[in-house]
Amino acid sequence: MTTAADLLGPEGPFAREVPGFSSRASQQSMAVAVEEAIADRQMLVAEAGTGTGKTFAYLVPALTSGRRVIVSTGTKTLQDQLFHRDLPQVRGVLGARVGAALLKGRANYLCLHRLEQTRQEGRFAGREQVAQLQSIHVWSTRTASGDRAELAEVPEDSPLWPRVTSTTENCLGADCPAFGECFVVKARRAAQEADLVVVNHHLLFADLAIKQEGFGEILPGAHAFILDEAHQIPELAGQFFSTTLSARQLTELAGDTVAECANVSGAFASLQAPVDALGATIKRLRLALDRFPPKGSFVSIERDAEVERELETLRVALDDFNEIVGKHAERSRGLGSIAERAAEHAAKLAHLTDGSTRDAVHWYELSVHGFAFHATPLDLAAPLRELREQSRAAWIFTSATLSVAGRFDHFARQLGLDDPVTLNLDSPFDYARQALAYLPQGLPDPAASNYVDCVVDAAVPMLEASRGRAFLLFTSHRALRRAAELLPTRVGFPLFVQGTAPRHRLLTEFRASGNGVLLGAASFWEGVDVAGEALSLVVIDKLPFAAPDDPVLVARLDALREAGGNPFADWQIPTAVIALKQGAGRLIRDVHDRGVLMLCDPRLTTRGYGRIFLASLPPLPRTRSLAEAAEFFAPPPAG
Repeated sequence: MTTAADLLGPEGPFAREVPGFSSRASQQSMAVAVEEAIADRQMLVAEAGTGTGKTFAYLVPALTSGRRVIVSTGTKTLQDQLFHRDLPQVRGVLGARVGAALLKGRANYLCLHRLEQTRQEGRFAGREQVAQLQSIHVWSTRTASGDRAELAEVPEDSPLWPRVTSTTENCLGADCPAFGECFVVKARRAAQEADLVVVNHHLLFADLAIKQEGFGEILPGAHAFILDEAHQIPELAGQFFSTTLSARQLTELAGDTVAECANVSGAFASLQAPVDALGATIKRLRLALDRFPPKGSFVSIERDAEVERELETLRVALDDFNEIVGKHAERSRGLGSIAERAAEHAAKLAHLTDGSTRDAVHWYELSVHGFAFHATPLDLAAPLRELREQSRAAWIFTSATLSVAGRFDHFARQLGLDDPVTLNLDSPFDYARQALAYLPQGLPDPAASNYVDCVVDAAVPMLEASRGRAFLLFTSHRALRRAAELLPTRVGFPLFVQGTAPRHRLLTEFRASGNGVLLGAASFWEGVDVAGEALSLVVIDKLPFAAPDDPVLVARLDALREAGGNPFADWQIPTAVIALKQGAGRLIRDVHDRGVLMLCDPRLTTRGYGRIFLASLPPLPRTRSLAEAAEFFAPPPAG
């Protein structure tokens, strides 16, 4: 019998048919482990270093298993790449007649009913939105999938998209006049019939969180779940097991009510007052929250007299809205749906403002014009374990960054994995030849007020040596902004600063510049792939410990402490190690890449825990010498 390892081996079809394919022992080892996990319904945790080729390592056994498999990715970008590029290639080489489907969350699909409503309403902020709506309308007549990723000319953040897509709250279901042509229904039907379905973590966990009693219609009968970029799972699971009520949800409720009233004579006359009252209450509550930090414990705001008063006003406004919309609920399916949503929102508000629950963290966060209230479970292990047991499926978690100094305890504990099969595969890259870790001397403690200035001072000679071609990754936006102030007068290379343009545009322009310096935080630490000479230096300002102002983190650390654990060693260090591995992973993306990883934080050598971070990184040679680090970029001697 031909195994997945045989197929990916030196004599296999991939070596014969795929240009540039090289047989890798680590890829074959992972393919064997995935094959066994699918066959025996195991829990497998596999860390596959950059360059292992993990996508082929799980797709080959998935396609040859004869089983129904769900593959989930960390981002929609990776999801599209997997479905449109990697999957067709693997399927073609194997000659596998396996039905495959791509499934995204409903907000990614055009809603024909809401498109028509928006066209009839005619409320637009300017000519640009009118032109965008026309583009969407023309596209709606020719698209087969309704996937908004097809329409690149309308920006992803256009305010029009929420008006022409649906949510679980405002979808009319089978009562929708456009139900027969619904793109979401078509996509779900295709997924039901497919042997392999490609989803993303957001959709996967939204579905699991909503359907905790089973997997509902989207993911029925799956024999195996393969979760790529699995290091994101703990945080995402926290989001989807949370209860949330936001100003946006309430504002959309009001807006959808006005739109539905257009189809029901006389309804607007009685609903206008409660709609206006709800809108005014949302604005007053946001204004009352203005003097509080952007994120914090709910207790810290509800003790404020003005906030307490406005929260009570919001409860009353929702109750009044509920009462009046309830009288019209039977007049149209749309108003019936709005009545259900209003009742759900009122119940959520009551739950979120009840501080007596001990198993969840109640917290708030503020945006420029809005707010959101959340209740996040302290322990995610139990609900995640329950979901896996209900599925009776194999669960395979893979990423380049899951272990801490070679151990998977932290990841397994977060997910409630009691005794998983584990596999740690090193990258096939020759780090001894391709890369160097530079730990500069003489930098002050990261808490020093002039720390960012000192990091820039240390980085400038390295930027000169590398001729730009660098990422400077920061653990805070404040540090990023300070570096962006200092660098223009210090280096002559093009600077690309996060926040000045969309991420994809910054990356495109950085690659095209040939000698650019990109300054990024948070989102640039992972999922960014710049192979080749365009990126030859990665500078990391300090160890990425999570901000202590996160109320969910603070509550989890307190719970760990009360249970007799060590929050710093058991949680903060492992989480920061995985984040550092992600940032460091931006440097070497290909067998031909060369570069220097500059780690500025002196705690790597002055604190005992620094050894854990260094032991978790790829085996890069290290130096403390600026001259030696700069020499790495010198051209090899002629001859």
